[in-house]
Amino acid sequence: MKRIGVVTAGGDAPGMNAAIRSIVRTAIFNELEVVGVERGYAGLIEEKIHSLDIRSVSGIINHGGTILRTARCEEIKTEKGIQKAVHTLKNYKIDGLIVIGGDGSFRGASELYEASGIPVIGVPATIDNDVAGTDTTIGFDTAVNTALFTIDRIRDTATSHERVFVVEVMGRKRGFLALAVGFAEGAEFILVPEIKLDVESICKKLEQGRKKGKTSEIIVMAEGVGDSSLIAEEIRKRTGYDVRLTILGHALRGGPPTAHSRILANQFGALAVELLLKGAKKKMVGIRGQKLTWVDLDYSWKQKKDLNQHLYRLAEILSS
Repeated sequence: MKRIGVVTAGGDAPGMNAAIRSIVRTAIFNELEVVGVERGYAGLIEEKIHSLDIRSVSGIINHGGTILRTARCEEIKTEKGIQKAVHTLKNYKIDGLIVIGGDGSFRGASELYEASGIPVIGVPATIDNDVAGTDTTIGFDTAVNTALFTIDRIRDTATSHERVFVVEVMGRKRGFLALAVGFAEGAEFILVPEIKLDVESICKKLEQGRKKGKTSEIIVMAEGVGDSSLIAEEIRKRTGYDVRLTILGHALRGGPPTAHSRILANQFGALAVELLLKGAKKKMVGIRGQKLTWVDLDYSWKQKKDLNQHLYRLAEILSS
């Protein structure tokens, strides 16, 4: 193992830069060369490669986004795209590749390994926290806190004007972000794709709450639940209450990473390099409890991660 590559693929997440920094500095400490791939798998296919050294990652630990940039790449899903990427890896004599991203990125990484035999290590970084094999991912804690910062202020307005606010957060397929945000915020309702939407039940509970003296409510929903504007309008029609909608959207992906996201990124990045040096072929780093761990890369995208049903039920109890 003489030269390793690092790529950020898929959607960006706060803490990716911290992970890049950790990988580069750990690798150089162990006398490895490091090259960065620009613009995700698209850059790997197009041979957008450049050297990374200690100075090139200086001062980036507190920055959101990724200095390597990222892009969605449909071509990597094809045999031709995989072969182009493999050619780049071999042409630049890359002995091991570290992929920072989510489950979709890891699927591509697994196919790269199968086609090339070049070891690949995944570093989970996504605000959705939907990657199996790890309790949490780089960027998740930051996204939760970014959402809370905004919703705390929305609640002030909701209370002042006696309104119901529907707040949409990201999560097209999974509700981990919505659940964490709603639970921490003390939202009256949390809507996730994993649990069937029941507008009638929501409206009944809203009316019951008003009879008990409630004057405002927060509904946190994942975007994958449905059209938030239609849901907000349906609640307004059924109850007659003043219902407003706020969509947080891509703002949740940006901004400086929290301390937790930075610490996780530092640990994950260093462990990824260490696994390559120990001869690992196809793994993803992660954390379970307080212990760093790793799983087979295929497990991370083939296995469906379960939503914490206990947390969801507790949120319902505490919001009553």
